[in-house]
Amino acid sequence: MNLDLTNKTALVCGSTQGLGYASAVELALLGCNVVLMARNEDKLKVAVKTLDNSNGQQHQYLVADFTDVNMVKSVIHDFIKNNKVHILVNNTGGPAGGTALSAEAADFLAAFNNHLINNHNLTQALVPGMKQAGFGRIINIISTSVKSPIAGLGVSNTIRAAVANWAKTLATELGPFGITVNNVLPGFTKTVRADYVISSKAKAGNITEAEVMKQLVAEIPAGRIGLPEEFGAAVAFLCSPAAAYINGINLPVDGGRLGCL
Repeated sequence: MNLDLTNKTALVCGSTQGLGYASAVELALLGCNVVLMARNEDKLKVAVKTLDNSNGQQHQYLVADFTDVNMVKSVIHDFIKNNKVHILVNNTGGPAGGTALSAEAADFLAAFNNHLINNHNLTQALVPGMKQAGFGRIINIISTSVKSPIAGLGVSNTIRAAVANWAKTLATELGPFGITVNNVLPGFTKTVRADYVISSKAKAGNITEAEVMKQLVAEIPAGRIGLPEEFGAAVAFLCSPAAAYINGINLPVDGGRLGCL
């Protein structure tokens, strides 16, 4: 199985912690040059130093705030003047919790910009280089909510579904050029975002976080929540040459929790 990503470069968004960072770690282990992108430069400096460089990989970082779509667009266009990127991992922190009905229109618009518009701008910038290389991988880290909405995450459920359908459309458009577009759907994984969801559910249900955790684990056939590195491994595989014929899918990494196909 060819998992070698030597001489390939990946841009990984939201990559100073959680699932983005875990994906960056696994990509580096496959020989990839990794470019981290996030808003906190201090955290970026620390994270980039932890990535494997045993095969001469050259890692770097870009500072951009995903709440500012113009900044993200400007930063990536400056970068590609002198650099090619073969792999794009789109990942942005999820919207605040709450019901869909209670959300303001501005909440949906902000989340749409943070997720779909940033993803789209980055993709538009990087696809020409991928086409030229005859190799491209676009991974969107979204949510199992695209298959089954999660209670209390109304805005997130809505926007994640938009990203999933955008990605499926792109998969058909870019497939002829050797570029695949796939979504990876994290279940409950040990991250800061999961801690937030657990806290929100506890407050909404007037129960303890320990009780929420017990309920969540009871729904997972694996009997535990996932580890970030397990998720990162799935992302890295889909970026590899071995995954060239996998295109346009939603891949849950959730320990079997989803009750649908």
